[in-house]
Amino acid sequence: MKQNVDGKPGSFRYSLFLVVMALVAAALAIPALAAASSGECSTNSANRELDFWLGNWAVAHPGVTSGATSTVSLDLDKCLIVENWDGGHGHSGRNILAYSADDKSWHGMFADNEGRVHVFEGKVTSGVAEFQGPSVGPNGEAVLNRIKVIRKTSDEIEQLWEKSTDNGARWKTVFQGEYSRRKS
Repeated sequence: MKQNVDGKPGSFRYSLFLVVMALVAAALAIPALAAASSGECSTNSANRELDFWLGNWAVAHPGVTSGATSTVSLDLDKCLIVENWDGGHGHSGRNILAYSADDKSWHGMFADNEGRVHVFEGKVTSGVAEFQGPSVGPNGEAVLNRIKVIRKTSDEIEQLWEKSTDNGARWKTVFQGEYSRRKS
């Protein structure tokens, strides 16, 4: 069977030319699309509401004498806030938070090396972030968790973790961390 290779529509060369041009166009479009989407989180003011928490921190909290630390950084083209913390005595964890443009809410997941995982939803307003999420207590009871991250100054943050077993009528503080920005 003889193939038409003269470069006219319907020919092998013409078809090959169209395929190559489509691949070149796709290769040029992918970085442009990535640049457009990556800029969305970096310029959207809602995504930037927790930037006050970014940095390296020394964390003091009652009952712990060792040097607890926290590093809060951005990931995924500035769409994700990641906290890596070391509470001392071998207890560590990672917290991730992100703003969803779809539902206009913040979402987060906190996990530690003791197998605990908590999922939260919340909001950030004027230097105060508040997240809530359900969990199960040691006796199978329903627990509501509330975490607040409060900007006190540019170099001081307070984090409160509270729990309620009566659907939010009363709260008990289970963690109160005072974050001080570590000097480089």
